[in-house]
Amino acid sequence: MTDALLRTGVLIKHNIVLRLRDPGQLISYMVVPMVLMLVFKPLYVKALDGSTLEAVTGPLVMFSVFALAIVGNSILLEREWRTWDRLRVTRATRTELLLGKTVPVFVALVLQQLVLLLYGCLIIGLPVPGSLLYIALAIMVWGFTLLAIGSALATVVRSRGDLHLATDLGSIIVSSLGGAVVPVSLMPSWAVPVAHFSPGYWGLTMIQSAVRGDVGETLRCAWVCLAIGAVFGVFAVHRLSRGWGRSRLL
Repeated sequence: MTDALLRTGVLIKHNIVLRLRDPGQLISYMVVPMVLMLVFKPLYVKALDGSTLEAVTGPLVMFSVFALAIVGNSILLEREWRTWDRLRVTRATRTELLLGKTVPVFVALVLQQLVLLLYGCLIIGLPVPGSLLYIALAIMVWGFTLLAIGSALATVVRSRGDLHLATDLGSIIVSSLGGAVVPVSLMPSWAVPVAHFSPGYWGLTMIQSAVRGDVGETLRCAWVCLAIGAVFGVFAVHRLSRGWGRSRLL
């Protein structure tokens, strides 16, 4: 157990260094939604009777979905550098390798959402949530879901171009249909039932419910997000454990 913790700690430290050396994506996914919150605030306030909830949570969810690129890049880089194959033949187990790779990215996703929520409360005027416990739960569950989806994408794509195509198009579709751009209540009638098939819908509803203090709806959406994350996570682990992450497949 001590050796396993030591190996996992070394891998986590290594991947933290990689993230700190290339922070551009994370910074952009924090700054751009801050600008959009300021721009969208008057529109949402007029359209939704003074509510700032959608003005904050919409860009937050949209750009957390865009952060799938960070997750995918963390694994794809190892494949491009041909270091993933070397890691797989070390004494580190598959679990240790995945923990070392995903823990720093998970922390980055959680940090992004926390910063944007704090910005929303201090600058945009979002009421301070009554229960920070459910806010933390929603953020961590949504981060896990994104982490699983991004890891699955990284085991399928063959280049950075493929990854960016998948994450950009997927982010726009998932967040738009999920109500991050326009609230579901204002979407066309045909789009309302389709929205329930978007992970963004459940993530957005979960975070909004947590801010409102609606415990029941927060937990219901959390179970759906956990189920989505579990499916993609199992797929990613299966692909990586069967050698589909090898560099020769790029």
